[in-house]
Amino acid sequence: MATTGEQYVDHELLVPEFIERRMYQLQLAGSAKDAHTLVCLPTGLGKTTVSLLVTAERLADAGGKSLFLAPTKPLVQQHTDFYREALDVPDDDIAMFTGEVSPDDRAELWKRAQVVIATPQVVENDLVGSRVDLRDVTHLTFDECHRATGDYAYNYIAERYHQDAADPLVTGMSASPGGDEEEILDVCENLGIQNVEVMTEDDSDVSEFTHDTEVEWERVELPDEILEIRDALNEVVEDRLGKLKQLGVTRKTSADLSETDIKKMRAQLQQLIDNDQSEGFKGMSALAEIRKLRTAVTYVETQSVEALRRYFERQRNAARSSGASKASQRFVSEPKVKEAMRRAEEYDGLHPKYSRARIRIAETLGIEGGERVIVFTESRDTAEALTEFLGQHFDTQRFVGQGDKEGSDGMTQKQQQETLDRFRGGEFEVLVSTSVAEEGLDVPEVDLVLFYEPVPTAIRSIQRKGRTGRQAEGKVAVLLAEDTRDEAYFWISKRREDEMEDELRKLKGVADEVEEELDDSQRRLADFDGGPGGSGGSGGTDGPAGPAGGDSESGPDSDVEPGLESFAASDSDDGASAGSETADATRTADATETGGGDDGVVATARPDEGTVEIVADQRELDSTIARDLSTREGIETRLETLAVGDYVLSDRVVVERKSVSDFLDTLTGGDRSLFEQLGDATRHYARPILILEGEGLYEERNVHPNAIRGALSSLAVDFGASVLRTRDEDDTADLLEVVATREQEVDDREVSVHGEKQSKTLAEQQEYVVASIADIGPVTARSLLTEFKTVEAVMTARKDDLMEAEGVGEITAERIREVVGSDYDE
Repeated sequence: MATTGEQYVDHELLVPEFIERRMYQLQLAGSAKDAHTLVCLPTGLGKTTVSLLVTAERLADAGGKSLFLAPTKPLVQQHTDFYREALDVPDDDIAMFTGEVSPDDRAELWKRAQVVIATPQVVENDLVGSRVDLRDVTHLTFDECHRATGDYAYNYIAERYHQDAADPLVTGMSASPGGDEEEILDVCENLGIQNVEVMTEDDSDVSEFTHDTEVEWERVELPDEILEIRDALNEVVEDRLGKLKQLGVTRKTSADLSETDIKKMRAQLQQLIDNDQSEGFKGMSALAEIRKLRTAVTYVETQSVEALRRYFERQRNAARSSGASKASQRFVSEPKVKEAMRRAEEYDGLHPKYSRARIRIAETLGIEGGERVIVFTESRDTAEALTEFLGQHFDTQRFVGQGDKEGSDGMTQKQQQETLDRFRGGEFEVLVSTSVAEEGLDVPEVDLVLFYEPVPTAIRSIQRKGRTGRQAEGKVAVLLAEDTRDEAYFWISKRREDEMEDELRKLKGVADEVEEELDDSQRRLADFDGGPGGSGGSGGTDGPAGPAGGDSESGPDSDVEPGLESFAASDSDDGASAGSETADATRTADATETGGGDDGVVATARPDEGTVEIVADQRELDSTIARDLSTREGIETRLETLAVGDYVLSDRVVVERKSVSDFLDTLTGGDRSLFEQLGDATRHYARPILILEGEGLYEERNVHPNAIRGALSSLAVDFGASVLRTRDEDDTADLLEVVATREQEVDDREVSVHGEKQSKTLAEQQEYVVASIADIGPVTARSLLTEFKTVEAVMTARKDDLMEAEGVGEITAERIREVVGSDYDE
C-alpha cells in the first residue's frame, strides 16, 4: 500500500482524491456507521471527516437526509464549505440554516436538500413550529456534543430524532466530552448514544498526524501600584462581607471568595426574602456589590489596568442611568472605590502581562521565524486593549463575538470569516481573540498560542491548545500573575485536564461498560425499531478497541475497517461516478415532494386526521411548554408571531398565559397590559382563557386577597375570560393538550388564528367574515361559501336556502338569519 498522503478515500458520493486516507478515521467511521456513537478525537485530527464518511455511506445506502448541527454560525459556515468541497453532490443540495435564513426559506430548503448544516436553536424552533420533519433524516451529527447538558437544544432535538426518524443514526463529536465518566455518560444519555469510540494522541495511527505541543507557564509579578489598587477594592469586599456575616448568611471575612461561597450566600439570602424578611433584600444588594468588586479585582489582577478603567467607566454610566440599582450607585460612590478609580486613571505603566506578551510574540515572529500567533483572552475589554497595544509593534487584528458591547462593536459572521481568511492568507501576524474562536473553528496553523490568562475549564483549555501542533511542532504559553486568581485557575485547569485525559484513556474501547451504565430509559430512547445498532450498540463490540497495532499496511478489506469496507484506497480517477444514479434518485424524490401551505397564518385544516394542532406564539419559546407539546403523540405545534394571545387551541379558544408573579405585577405596578390583552382576546375569540401558572397566588406578595379576587372577577365578568390555574409549565402543557383535544376532536372545531397583523388572502378574508356570523366557525363558513359563492349571497339567502349547504341545520340557519336580518339595537 502506498504511503498516507498518496492515497485517498474512494466513495461514490465523495469528490475523488479529496479526503486523505487515514486509518484511524476509517476505524472510527466504521464503528459510527453501525451504532449511535460518540467520537472522541483530539482537536485538529478530523472529527468532521469521520462524520462526513458516515454521512456519505448513509446517503448511499439508506438515502434520506443528513443533518449536521454545530453550536455557532461561524462553525456552521465552516462545515458547510467543507461538505460542499468534499461531497460529490450539487452545492444547492447542501443547505445552511442559521437565524439569518427566514423560517419560510428554511422550510423550502429542507424539502429539497440532501444535507442540512444548522445551528441547534434554529432546528429546535423549526421542529416546535412543525416546519421540518426528521422522519427521513438518516444521519444526525452533533458537533461539540459536550454541550448536550441541561436545557441545551441538542437534548430536545435528539429526543425528537429518536422519536420521529424512521431509520435514525446519531454521531456525537468532541475533543473533550466531559471532565469525568459521569459527565460523558450524561452526554450519551441525552443524545441516545450507545457506543463510545476514543482515540488519543498516544494511538499509533493518530500519533503519525500529531506533533508535540509544548506548554509553558510564565509567571509574572505585579508591581506595587497594581497591588495597591487591588487591596483597596478588597477592603470594600471585606466590609460588605462583614454586613452579610451580621445577617448570619456567611462566616467569611476574607475577600478570597470562591464562586461556591457566593452561591451559598445567595441561597441563604433568597430564603430570607422568601420568608418576607427585609434583611434579605438588603443582603442581596450587598452581595451584588461584592460581585461588582470581585470583577474589578479580577480585571486589575489578571487583565490590565486599561481593562479596569473601561470597567469603571461602564459602572459610572450604569449608576447615572435611570433605574440604576442601589448596588451600582453605592459601588461608584464608595470612597475606597473612588480612590481605586483615581489610581487606575493615574497609572501610566504597562501591566507586566502586556510586556511579556509582546516579548513572547517578538521571539516567535522574529528570532524563531514564525508567521502567525493567536492570543486568547477571556475579556472583550482586554481583547480591545491588547489589539491596540500589540498593533503598535505587530500587524494585529481582533476576533470577537457578534454582540455589541459598550465601547466595543461586535463582528458580523461575514467579518469573522473575512478576518480568518486574511489571517490564513498571511495578511497579518497576530490574532487577538476572545472565546469565540475556541470551539472547533478552523483557525489556521499557528506557531504560538498565547493564553493571556489560565482557563479554569478543561474543555476550553483543550480546545484552545488544539489550535497549534497540527502540521508541525507548536508552542502554547500561558501568562500567570503570581499571588492572584490566576494561580487558582492554573491549578483548577491542570487538575481538570489531567482528570479528563485519565477518563478518556479509561473510556477507550469500553463501549460495553458504557452501555451497561446507561439506564433502561436511555436504552428505550436509543433502540427504536429500525435504528442502527438496535441490538445494543454492536459497533462497540466489533469495532476497534484502540490503535490498529501498527497494522497500517493492511488492505482496504482489512478487519481494521469494520463496517466501512466500501471506503477503499483510490488508485484511479473514476471512482466517484458509480453512485450518481442513487444520488440523483434521492434528489429527485426530494425535489418532487409536495408541500408548502397557504400564505398567511390562518390554519384552515389540521395536517392529519387524529392530529391536534396547537399554535404557539414565538415568544413562548422562552418556556418549555411548546417544546414539550411538540414531543407528544398526536400533537402538532406551529409557531407564529401572534397578535392576540400566547396559544390558539381552536377557532374560538385563545389562551393568555401568565405566571403568578407576572399577574401580581399588574396589580402592584400599575401595568394594565393584561387587561388590554384579554380585551383583544375577547374581541377576536369567543372563549378566551387566562392560565395563571404557579403557586402562592395569595401568599407570594403583600397584596390584599380582595384585590386579587377583584381582578379575577373583572377578568371573568367584564372580559368573559375563563381563569384556570396550573402548578407549573408541565401542568400548563397538560391543560393545553386537554383543551385543544376537546375543541378539535370532541367538538370538531378547527384552528383559526384571528387578529393577526399579516394580510390574508381574499378567500381567507371571505371565510373570516362568514365564520364570524353567530359563531358558526370556519368549517360551516367554507360550506356556505362553496354553496353560495359570495359573501353577499350568504348574507341575503333565505333560511330554506341556507339549509341546503352541507352542515347547516335549521337552528344554524335561524341564527344566521337573526344576525343578518335583525335591526341593530344599542
